[in-house]
Amino acid sequence: MSKRLQLVLRQLCRSPLPPGPPRRFRVPCRASSGGCSGGREGLLGQRRPQDGQARRGCSPGGRAPAALDSIVREVIQNSRETLRLLQEKNPAFKPVLAIIQAGDDNLMQEINQNLAEEAGLNITHICLPPDSSEAEIIDEILKINEDVRVHGLALQISENSFSNKVLNALKPEKDVDGVTDRNLGKLVRGDAHECFVSPVARAVIELLEKSGVNLDGKKILVVEAHGPLEAALQYLFQRKGSLTMSCQWKTPQLQSKLREADIVVIGSPKPEEVPVTWIQPGTTVLNCSHDFLSGNAGCGSPGVHFTGLIEEGDVSLLAAALRIQNMVSSGRRWLREQQHRRWRLHSLKLQPLSPVPSDIEISRGQTPKAVDVLAKEIGLLADEIEIYGKSKAKVRLSLLERLKDQADGKYVLVAGITPTPLGEGKSTVTIGLVQALTAHLNVNSFACLRQPSQGPTFGVKGGAAGGGYAQVIPMEEFNLHLTGDIHAITAANNLLAAAIDTRILHENTQTDKALYNRLVPLVNGVREFSEIQLARLKKLGINKTDPSTLTEEEMSRFARLNIDPSTITWQRVVDTNDRFLRKITIGQASTEKGYSRQAQFDIAVASEIMAVLALTDSLTDMKVRLGRMVVASDKSGQPVTAEDLGVTGALTVLMKDAIKPTLMQTLEGTPVFVHAGPFANIAHGNSSVLADKIALKLVGEEGFVVTEAGFGADIGMEKFFNIKCRASGLVPNVVVLVATVRALKMHGGGPSVTPGVPLKKEYTEENIQLVADGCCNLQKQIQIAQLFGVPVVVAVNVFKTDTRAEIDLVCELAKRAGAFDAVPCYHWSVGGKGSVDLARAVREAASQQSRFQFLYDVQLPIVEKIRTIAQAVYGAKDIELSPVAQSKIDRYTQQGFGNLPICMAKTHLSLSHLPDKKGVPKDFILPISDVRASIGAGFIYPLVGTMSTMPGLPTRPCFYDIDLDTETEQVKGLF
Repeated sequence: MSKRLQLVLRQLCRSPLPPGPPRRFRVPCRASSGGCSGGREGLLGQRRPQDGQARRGCSPGGRAPAALDSIVREVIQNSRETLRLLQEKNPAFKPVLAIIQAGDDNLMQEINQNLAEEAGLNITHICLPPDSSEAEIIDEILKINEDVRVHGLALQISENSFSNKVLNALKPEKDVDGVTDRNLGKLVRGDAHECFVSPVARAVIELLEKSGVNLDGKKILVVEAHGPLEAALQYLFQRKGSLTMSCQWKTPQLQSKLREADIVVIGSPKPEEVPVTWIQPGTTVLNCSHDFLSGNAGCGSPGVHFTGLIEEGDVSLLAAALRIQNMVSSGRRWLREQQHRRWRLHSLKLQPLSPVPSDIEISRGQTPKAVDVLAKEIGLLADEIEIYGKSKAKVRLSLLERLKDQADGKYVLVAGITPTPLGEGKSTVTIGLVQALTAHLNVNSFACLRQPSQGPTFGVKGGAAGGGYAQVIPMEEFNLHLTGDIHAITAANNLLAAAIDTRILHENTQTDKALYNRLVPLVNGVREFSEIQLARLKKLGINKTDPSTLTEEEMSRFARLNIDPSTITWQRVVDTNDRFLRKITIGQASTEKGYSRQAQFDIAVASEIMAVLALTDSLTDMKVRLGRMVVASDKSGQPVTAEDLGVTGALTVLMKDAIKPTLMQTLEGTPVFVHAGPFANIAHGNSSVLADKIALKLVGEEGFVVTEAGFGADIGMEKFFNIKCRASGLVPNVVVLVATVRALKMHGGGPSVTPGVPLKKEYTEENIQLVADGCCNLQKQIQIAQLFGVPVVVAVNVFKTDTRAEIDLVCELAKRAGAFDAVPCYHWSVGGKGSVDLARAVREAASQQSRFQFLYDVQLPIVEKIRTIAQAVYGAKDIELSPVAQSKIDRYTQQGFGNLPICMAKTHLSLSHLPDKKGVPKDFILPISDVRASIGAGFIYPLVGTMSTMPGLPTRPCFYDIDLDTETEQVKGLF
C-alpha cells in the first residue's frame, strides 16, 4: 500500500481502536478552486461539522468495529491484484471511473482519488455547480454513458437530485453504485453475481460482521434510507437471516420501533426532536448519514449506552473502497464482452412461398430489424455507428482500435466458375451461407459484399443484393445510392480530373512569376505555403518555408508540373453505362484558349479511388494512397501525382465518410457489410479490406466472415489472393466455388445464353452429357484455387430446372477434381435452411491447416508476373505485348513501380481473352493491348484484348422495368 494512502487512512481511521468512546473520522480536503460535492445515497451533500468541532461518541465501554484501515486495505489490495491479472492478458487495459459531483465538498474527491490510484484505476471528476438542474445532470450522465473510455459512473449529488429519471439515465453496465432499476431488479431476484450491489449497503453489512455482530435473527430497523439504498439494505439483511423493518423519522411508532431493534441503520440526519434516549442501551447503531450526533443532541446523555456506534465516516470510506472493487468488476465484464462470444442475435423468420415470388416482393415481405438493434446484437457500441435511416448505418473505424487484441474469425471467399452473362449467384450463395451459419447453426458470421454500380443495375445485370430468400434487405436501398459512397468517389475523381486540365491551361498561359504569385497569394500582406505545398517543396529537395526566399529557378520548379498531355491516364467517371463517352474531346470552348485533347469517361467503379477505398486500412493510409496516385508523366518522364497537384486533402475530405463500411442485414436478420464496389474484369473486384477486418474482429475466433470475389475464380479470386491479401495481410481459410448446371452446360457446348432471351431447351431439360463435358471448367477453377493452397468447397447453386442426376454428377466430378467437398444449395427457394449442408462443409474445411501462398513474387519483372498469371491461371501458351503496352511497362519500371502486383483487366466470360471461347481454351496467346498503373491503390493493370472500361447499354436496358409508385413511393421492377 502506498505511503500516501497509508497517511490518508491514518488520518481517517482508528487502527487499532483504543478503549473509550468511538470517534468520527475527519478527512483532509484537497484545496480546489472549483470544488465538487460529496453526497452519494445520502452520504455526502449534507452539512458537515467544522474541523475541530467536538464529535462525541457513545458507550465508553462499547466495542468498536474492526480496524477500518485493514478492511479498506484488504479490499483495495484484492482489487489491485485482480486488475493486475486482467492487465497481464490485456496490457493496455486500465479502467476509468467517472464521478459526477454537484456541490462544494471535496471530502470524497480526496478519498476516491487516493483509493483509485492505489488500486491502479484512472479516475475523472466532472464538477457541476451545486444548483445544477436535473436536465444538466442527466446531460452529463448521457455523455459518460457513450464514452467508451469510461467503465464505471458514480453520482455524488444531493439526495434531492436522486430522482428515478436521473438514476435510470445511467447505463446499468456502468452503474457501479447499483442504483438503476435493472441492477436493483437483479439483486432482488437473487442474481447479485450479475449486477452491481450498492457499495454503501455492502459497507454496512461488512462493518457489522467485522465488528463481530451476528446478524442471524436480529431485528434491524432502517431509518430514513431512501430508494436504492433502502432496497439494497433490506435485501442484504434478509439474506443474512435478519428481520428488517423500515420507517421514517416522522413515523408515529418510531420510539417503539427503536426500542425493539437490535441494530439501527440511520440513512439521513436525525431531527433534533427525536431524542437519542429513544434508542435502547446495548443497541448497535450504524450511521450512514451526516451529523447523527451534533449540537446538543449527543448520545452522551445520562443513561444512554450503545454497544457500538459505527460512524458515517466508517461507512463512507469502506463504501468508496467497495466502489473501486465494483469498478474492477465492471472492467472485467467489459473485457469479457470484448472477447469472442456467441451473439445473442434475434433471427428473422422466413415463410418461403412456392412458387418463389420476385426478389423485390420477398424483400418487402420481411420487416428488417432497426439497425441500431442489430448493431447492439453483434457487439457494436452506440458511438461506433452512424445511422442512415432505419436500416443502414456507417460503422466507425475506431472499432478496430477497441478490438485490436481480439482474435480474428475464419475467412471464407466465395468465387465461381466462368459464368454465363446471367451470373451464377455468388452473392446469393454468400447470403445463403451466412444465413445458414448464424440463423440455423448459431455461429457468428458476417457477409461482406460490394456495393452495386448504377451502371449494371439500370443496364443488364440488375441488382446485386442476392436473390430469392437469400438477400440483403431492403434491396431497393442496397441497389440505389446506399449511403452515397459511389457518388463521393465520382466527385473526388472528377475533382482531380478538373485539376489536371486546369493546371495545364494555367501553366500554358502564365509566366513563372505570375503562376507562382497565384499559387502562393499574398493574403493580408502575408504570403504563406499551405501544408500540401510544403510537402511538394520537400519532395523537390527545397528546404525552405518562407515563400519570399525561393530563387527564380526554385519558383519555376515549384510552380510548373510540366505535364505531358499525351501521358495523362486519369479519366473522368460517371456511374452510368454510357458507350458514347468512351472517347471524347475536351476543351472546345473559347474560354479554354485552344487547349483541347482527346479523353474518355470510365464507369465510376473503375476509378482508382474505388480501388484505393477497397484496399486501404485506415484514414491516414487512404490519404497517403490518394496522394500518390499517378495521373500522368511530366515532359522529362517523371510521374505526376495527386499530391503534386495539391488536391490530396480535398480528396480525403470528399472520402472521409465513404471509408466507413455500411451495416445492413440479410432476410434472416444476420449482419452484412456493404463497402466498395470495384468491377472484377476491369479492377480487382473485391469488397473492402476494412469491412473484412472489422467483421473478422466482430465474429470472434470461432466465427466466420464470408466475402465475395467478382466473376470466375480466374479473375476475382486470383486478384483477391494476389492483391487484396497482400494489402490486408489476412490469410483465407476456405474458397467456396459456386457452380450451376446451367453454366456447366454452356461450357459443355450448349447454345449461347443471352440476357432477355428465353433459355433453350438444353438448359431447361436434363442433359447429363452437356453437364459432364462442361465440368472441365469447374475442374480448372478448382485447380486454380489449389495453386494458392486453399481448400475448396463447391456450392452447386440449384435452379428449379436442375435434376437430381445432374446435381449428383457435378458433386461427384468436383470431388474427383480435388474439392474438399461439393454440396447442393437451396437457399434461393428456402433461405438459410437450404444451405446448412454447405455451412457444415465450410466449417469442416476451415478446420484444416492453411497452406496459403501467393502465385508470384512481386519483385519479378512486370512482364514475368503477367506471363505467370496468363499461363498458370488462364492456361495460355504465352502473352503478346503491343508496342504501347511494352512502352508503358518500360516507363513504369523506370519510374520505380515494377514491384507492384498485377490486376488483369480481362473478359469474365471466358478463361481466355475471347468471350465466346468456353470450357477450358488451350494453346492461345494472350494479347496485352495496354498497361496502366494504379500507384495509389498499389497495382499495375494490363488490358487484355479490347477490354473496355466503360460498359454500354443494351437494346433493352433494365430501366424499362424500373418505376416508382408515386402514392406509396415504392420502387418497382428491381431484381
